[in-house]
Amino acid sequence: MRCMVVTTLMVLSSGLLPALGLLGVAGPSWERVRIGGSDEERAVTCRVVAEAVDGGLLLEHADQRLEIVQPADVKAREPLVEPPAPLSPKELAAEVLRTLPAGFDHLVTRRYVVCFDTSRAYAQWCAALFERLHDAFISFWRHAGLELDGPQQRLVVVIFADRQRYVETVAGDLGAASERVVGYYNLLTNRVTTFDLTGSDGLDGRAGRAASRAGLEILASRQASGLVATLVHEATHQMAFNSGLHQRLAAVPLWVSEGVAIYFETPDLESDRGWRGIGGVNRSRRERFLATVNRGWLERLVRGDEAFRDPDSALDAYAGAWAATAFLLQARKEMFVAYLRTLAAKEPLVEDDPDRRVAEFTAAFGAAPAKLEEAILKHVTRLK
Repeated sequence: MRCMVVTTLMVLSSGLLPALGLLGVAGPSWERVRIGGSDEERAVTCRVVAEAVDGGLLLEHADQRLEIVQPADVKAREPLVEPPAPLSPKELAAEVLRTLPAGFDHLVTRRYVVCFDTSRAYAQWCAALFERLHDAFISFWRHAGLELDGPQQRLVVVIFADRQRYVETVAGDLGAASERVVGYYNLLTNRVTTFDLTGSDGLDGRAGRAASRAGLEILASRQASGLVATLVHEATHQMAFNSGLHQRLAAVPLWVSEGVAIYFETPDLESDRGWRGIGGVNRSRRERFLATVNRGWLERLVRGDEAFRDPDSALDAYAGAWAATAFLLQARKEMFVAYLRTLAAKEPLVEDDPDRRVAEFTAAFGAAPAKLEEAILKHVTRLK
């Protein structure tokens, strides 16, 4: 069951950049900002990530949420001499729980705060999966020659007990796509949200089971590959946007962000852990790529993100993103790492045009996208 057709990387990146008209970037700096709109005024202590020339602001709150404030709503600003202390795990959990329906609990691990209203065992299994991904993610890029800082705070994961409650709650983020997406990463809230997959599509979700049993129930199902892949895929997005690989709301091409997430997602169905490796052959993506590849596919992905947003071409775009990323990481690793450094330096809410995207790609890899299509096809054909 691979339900990922639309993600908030697509939803949130379609229209936000030009909406602010953000031409200049300032900061980041910590400030006390008084905001007033149609509702009553409020004062917030936050980090000013970017400032538009017209006075609009991109703010990051202590609970990791990003907020875009239009110029007319900025009533007063007061710089802080020192940044406030970061939220403790308990304080972070309390902030998240205030935004969720009643009945949620939380658990804290070394690097995550998991808020859930399903069984604690299932939440523990997911947390353990994400902890393994965290270590593997940092280690993978270090060995590739890219030192990442790693997340500066614990990352937030929200797990609903069942699909229905999940769909009702996240429809504001995903709209109609909430019915098709079993988990997603939201660029604005910085959270991964999903639901208890052992209770979906005929799987029996029973409270009180052991954490290992929760994992086995997923892996024993016919949908196991897609379910685990989705969890790892979305958690990879969260890691990428919190470790320095990508900048939140920067102009990161979707073929890169999705390609990296797909490259990491291949599950391990022989272990109750569900996942252990990076870069295994993604067979469903490979089959789709070989069946649909056509001339000019890479040029289209590099120039713009439209193919990912069109339901008729989204699956082909995902397959192409995986093929390009697999080739570049396995055959042009140093070039790809240098290209990622270029993308990581991009500021949030500064838009790129298609020609610049192609120029940056060509400079990084020494060839225009069309010149690499044959090499990628040969590489993917040889993968077994």
